Amino acid sequence: MSDPLAPQDGGATELSPEEREGLIPSYITTRAELNEAEQGNILEAREWAYRKKRDVLDEAFLKNLHKRMYGKVWTWAGEYRTTGKNIGIDAYQIPTDLRNLLNDVRYWIDQKTYPADEISARFHHRLTFIHCYPNGNGRHARMVTDLLLVSIGDKPLTWGNVDLVDPGETRDAYIAALRAADKHDIAPLVAFVRT
Repeated sequence: MSDPLAPQDGGATELSPEEREGLIPSYITTRAELNEAEQGNILEAREWAYRKKRDVLDEAFLKNLHKRMYGKVWTWAGEYRTTGKNIGIDAYQIPTDLRNLLNDVRYWIDQKTYPADEISARFHHRLTFIHCYPNGNGRHARMVTDLLLVSIGDKPLTWGNVDLVDPGETRDAYIAALRAADKHDIAPLVAFVRT
């Protein structure tokens, strides 16, 4: 039996023992079962999120969306992480850095600082870099980024047209683009989001 909570690759997040105890479904014993449970929850959240126009740049909305995406799988869904991770800022900085990001994105949109795809790539990168939650940050950030684009009258991104949860060549390209953005080179991520 494999450990369904173990990270699959270098882009995945390790959960603390306390976070691992937050798993709700007792039947989950494999990564495939965990992914399936999360995906079912995410599809319900997606339907809810797209039902009407939302203020995507609202902190309460972001937390609520994460809770809707993972609330049937994890007890801590929608709550900011309190532990250090292999990625992300220190946990105590999350609320401040997130508010700064949301204000920056509002400014970029209002002032047309960047084209929509670049705004979305920058938003997505910083949201994943902050790493608000114990897990599910990439999937959450991708959905939020698509919702942001729809809210400003654009189309959702393609994200390489594959499932970025499972390891593979496209996920590797996605992780490489995020790491390039960590080093202030946003171009690979801007290119990736519409591939």
